[in-house]
Amino acid sequence: MKKSSNFNKFLLLWFGELISSIGGGLTSFGLSVYIFNTTGSAANMALVMLLSSLPLLILGMPAGVLADRYDRRNLMMIGDGLSAIGVIYILICMFNGGATLLQICIGILISAIFSSLLEPSYKATMTDLLSKDEYSRASGMMGIAGGARYLISPLIAGLLLSVSDIKLLLIIDICTFILTILTTRVVKNSIKTKKIIKKAGFLKEFRTGWKVIASNKGLVYILVISSLVTFFIGTFQILAEPLVLDFTTSKILGICETICASGMIVSGIYLGVKGIKRGYVKILSRSLLLAGFGMIIVGLKENIYLICVSGFFFFFMLPFVNNCLDYLVRINVLEEYQGRVWSIISVVSQIGYVVAYAISGILADKTSLIMESSIGRSSGAIISIAGMLLLITGISINFIKPIKELENN
Repeated sequence: MKKSSNFNKFLLLWFGELISSIGGGLTSFGLSVYIFNTTGSAANMALVMLLSSLPLLILGMPAGVLADRYDRRNLMMIGDGLSAIGVIYILICMFNGGATLLQICIGILISAIFSSLLEPSYKATMTDLLSKDEYSRASGMMGIAGGARYLISPLIAGLLLSVSDIKLLLIIDICTFILTILTTRVVKNSIKTKKIIKKAGFLKEFRTGWKVIASNKGLVYILVISSLVTFFIGTFQILAEPLVLDFTTSKILGICETICASGMIVSGIYLGVKGIKRGYVKILSRSLLLAGFGMIIVGLKENIYLICVSGFFFFFMLPFVNNCLDYLVRINVLEEYQGRVWSIISVVSQIGYVVAYAISGILADKTSLIMESSIGRSSGAIISIAGMLLLITGISINFIKPIKELENN
């Protein structure tokens, strides 16, 4: 039986998440500037970033089980509402004479813990609302919402900080939580909640989610590819900055980052309007190949125009990759397991980022000594090598039968 379209309800939910993403980006940008200006330490900035990502790594899987046990819209409202507490705490500290690094860390950790409830419930809700033919368009729009914090938020935050201070950014972010909760509430009231008749133990339900993936070799490969993709993205994020700063200014770096990130928005808009109709595995392979090619070009030469164009191209291909991976998972997992499966994928993907953050800088330093070159040049070399590996990953998908079979299930 074909599922009736609820795309308008998804659009309302998506709009709330888009605004929330922009608000979160304002806080992230503002706190980065505040911490650097008050402590002068890049390590302190890295500590805050680590605390914002650890809860998802640790709590992502339990959050997926909760998404399958309880109403997903309720979990989204709870996650949004309680995560605001962390931002409110930092704002109060700011009004009391300025927040210390410890206070900021506490606030960020509180916010991140409750935010970890959101992703599995949000992704599983997509499957609740939409028909199979609408998955691709919705995935493209989710990519736009995710990319907004990197493209729109820095521009808005930079403008606001020139006329005010970080407190204004925090207040705006808190207001976005309210809007997101309201849109989620409207969607919740307009759809039926599935009644769970029998609930197994918490650990048993988590193991069931893992068994769903392990029983399908294609999904296991998707899990590996997702982790590899985040590893390559993390490598790019870490090493692109020293590459550019090695021969130009931080102002040019900011412009370059905006141009590169806009690639995700352009392809996200295209996918949100057109979507992908067929040939997901083939498009996944070609997108990874072309993204790898973009990375190779980025690291070849210290030329800002070449880096901007190839960086834009790299990020342009990522929504196609995410769109295809997203679709192949959705059509191969029953709705009642979606929360657990998405949480496992999110956690494993997050590991790719963590590994990239941990080793990329060390590799750049070691390579610089071996090559007897600058950190920028060694960073470029590693980006190019990572691009070659990503390109090879894209080609290899064509020869992995379990992945090709996912599209036909």
